[in-house]
Amino acid sequence: MSIVQYYGTGKRKTSIARVYLRPGKGNYKLVVKKTERVFDEYFPLKRDKLTISKALSLTNTQDNFDILINIKGGGLSAQADAIKLGISRALLEYNSELRPSLKKAGLLTRDAREKERKKYGLLKARKASQYHKR
Repeated sequence: MSIVQYYGTGKRKTSIARVYLRPGKGNYKLVVKKTERVFDEYFPLKRDKLTISKALSLTNTQDNFDILINIKGGGLSAQADAIKLGISRALLEYNSELRPSLKKAGLLTRDAREKERKKYGLLKARKASQYHKR
């Protein structure tokens, strides 16, 4: 007997989230760097929780799926955005008719901004030491 599940990958900055939606009651299971964490303790900010659940609340599927999230890299906000994209892509695999509503809300667009590399002679990517004339 195989488990029915829907998969989506989300990326943001250096965070990579692998999201599995399985039929269930709306529970979250979070695995960070191969260790299982409590979802509400790992994401203490309400902003991050709302970001993650945005796709599910938009499509009214909050209580239809148990969500297994495997995430690595980046900070909390980047991880939350990566999970949001992963959930949106997994929902598309579940039902492709949700695409127009997810697209209109901007949940299928990957945020392509990355950190700019450091240049030689500068302190950071663009920060230089203070100029002095004499």
